[in-house]
Amino acid sequence: MDFVHQHLPALVVALPLVTGLVTAMVGRRGAGWWIAMGSSAAVFALCAQLLANVAGGGSQSVTYLLGNWPIPYGIGLVVDPLNAAVLATVALIGCVVTLYARRSMAQEVPEDRSHFFWALWQFCQVGLLGITITGDAFNFYVLLEISSLSTYTLIAMGKGRDRRALTAAINYLVIGSIGACFYLLGVAYLYMVTGSLNMADIHARLQDIFATWGTDAPVYRKTVIAGFAFIMVGLSLKLALFPLHLWLPNAYTYAPAAVTALLASTATKVGAYGFIRVIYTVVGPDFAWRYLHSDYILMICAMMAILGGSLMAIRQVNVKKLLAYSSIGQIGYIALGIASDNVYGLQAAIIHIFNHALTKGAMFMAVGCVLYRVGGVRLEHLRGLGRKMPLTMAAFTIGGLGLIGVPMTAGFVSKWYLVGGTLERGWMGAAGVVLVGSVLALVYTWRCIESIYFGKREEGAPEVREAPLSMLVPTLLLAVASLYFGMDSRLTSDISAQAAHFLLGVRP
Repeated sequence: MDFVHQHLPALVVALPLVTGLVTAMVGRRGAGWWIAMGSSAAVFALCAQLLANVAGGGSQSVTYLLGNWPIPYGIGLVVDPLNAAVLATVALIGCVVTLYARRSMAQEVPEDRSHFFWALWQFCQVGLLGITITGDAFNFYVLLEISSLSTYTLIAMGKGRDRRALTAAINYLVIGSIGACFYLLGVAYLYMVTGSLNMADIHARLQDIFATWGTDAPVYRKTVIAGFAFIMVGLSLKLALFPLHLWLPNAYTYAPAAVTALLASTATKVGAYGFIRVIYTVVGPDFAWRYLHSDYILMICAMMAILGGSLMAIRQVNVKKLLAYSSIGQIGYIALGIASDNVYGLQAAIIHIFNHALTKGAMFMAVGCVLYRVGGVRLEHLRGLGRKMPLTMAAFTIGGLGLIGVPMTAGFVSKWYLVGGTLERGWMGAAGVVLVGSVLALVYTWRCIESIYFGKREEGAPEVREAPLSMLVPTLLLAVASLYFGMDSRLTSDISAQAAHFLLGVRP
């Protein structure tokens, strides 16, 4: 046990990497799922312990040196209140969705490819967890590519049900590669002026460079600005921030159901984490917000995402695509919280990373249950399912209430803090957009609920029964968790407040 505690940060990434390789070699005949499930459960336990160590142990951050190489020469894994919360979120969703995915995957992916599916599934988690825990800017890129390459293939594996999964994967591949290149180019610019790839060291050296900008001979001003701009555009593509969101709707719609649930709950959340990490601990908010005034650009993009994503969701008849456009709007809420640059706003962003993971994960998993039983996910396929699949549809409805922000759901807590953050910043219009976004969420959610509870199944339609327990229990788990953290938000509020104060450098 001492070994495990001593090497916790490294094990979070190394364990799924090793088990992924093992799965690719020996994961046939159902063994792949068992390996992936065991790995996901163990990783969640490790991440929960890391969160407890940082949030409850009185330590602001923990640094683990790979190979004992000192910073900035070696790669360091850093755990602080911000990424400990995101790590726990990614690991929790990974564990729950892996439990769910066994039956769903068996229907959508050929059996002879199942071991590759589970290997890629774990490699995707390696990338997401590694991005979150690394303290090295170049290593961030490497892990981003590990996650992305796995994701492209996982999406393409949906071609057995719908061949449009291939074009969605290729589209994401092209746009994702552009985003990765932009990020890498930005890191190269910052390396050129600082001579370092360690995030904390880059931050320290940039402070010396910024000090010259008030003099007659500013140093590297255009280079640093260009590097920051490239990084932000690259991360915006990965985050699917409006208007760089075009890859997301089709990727979520045509990927296998379990893959959609995993990506919607984790991938864009890790992109949001990267946004926060670069702004607050690499270049610093004084440069990003007060020198470049990029908070106003982010605010505008966030408001357009909330309104545009919600309006597009209203127009959809495919429920997976409806939820995909809804995710674009929810990303807008997170971005708006980041742009607010105050404790309430950052709390809103961090809480919503977790709350939206629960809410949207439950909804996509419920839709996957419908796909498993009915064979389609258009609005007409939902008609009358409130009586045929009551528990599955209850989970979907709870998730929808969370998207709206109904009191006693997790979504309400996020929006409460977000409105407080925008009002504290003086952005009355942005606060109004948050409220309008909730009304639009009510419209597209009601379209589904109306079909579920008030629609009638067609004459002669095949009989439908409740989803299998192995799919239903994980779905209900996330839905109930969304309700629980809406009624008792002390844990999420305390952790997000600690992270916000850590980022802003103020005392609680």
